[in-house]
Amino acid sequence: MVAVYDAQGEPIGTAPRSRVYAEGLWHASAGVLLRSLDGTRIYVHRRTPQKAVFGGMHDCLAGGVVDPGETPEQTARRELAEELGVTGVDLTPISRISWDGTWHGEPLRCHLYAFEAHYDGPIHHQPSEITDGWWWTEDELRTHLQDPGWPFVPDTRVLLADYFD
Repeated sequence: MVAVYDAQGEPIGTAPRSRVYAEGLWHASAGVLLRSLDGTRIYVHRRTPQKAVFGGMHDCLAGGVVDPGETPEQTARRELAEELGVTGVDLTPISRISWDGTWHGEPLRCHLYAFEAHYDGPIHHQPSEITDGWWWTEDELRTHLQDPGWPFVPDTRVLLADYFD
């Protein structure tokens, strides 16, 4: 089950994940942009091809959908621990966007809550979610984001346009 939201970003109920994606129901996701302790590097990863949404694409937010009864910050902490094995870090909210787009021709509507954390410890990928990952400078990430053909998660791409500016 996934928390269902209205267009303004307020939770209004729940629905199975399959229905949320099939019908393009508004939902929420939360993710964490992981920076090195000195702030000079950003952790970028590639999603597994089996992911239901944006499979095989690159991202720099460890995140996922908000479950019923969770706050976006709770989701962000849970997903950071699950996907990258990172716990015990402070989260700072950096943005919230509402993304109304498509995935494989189907509507996809999501309120994305983004946080930032700083960390230099070990990274442990969840094999079912992440195939690979590495640290890049902000300039390296920006260079890749300027290539519209680079397979990068579209909602995070929108978020980063505002974040880097």
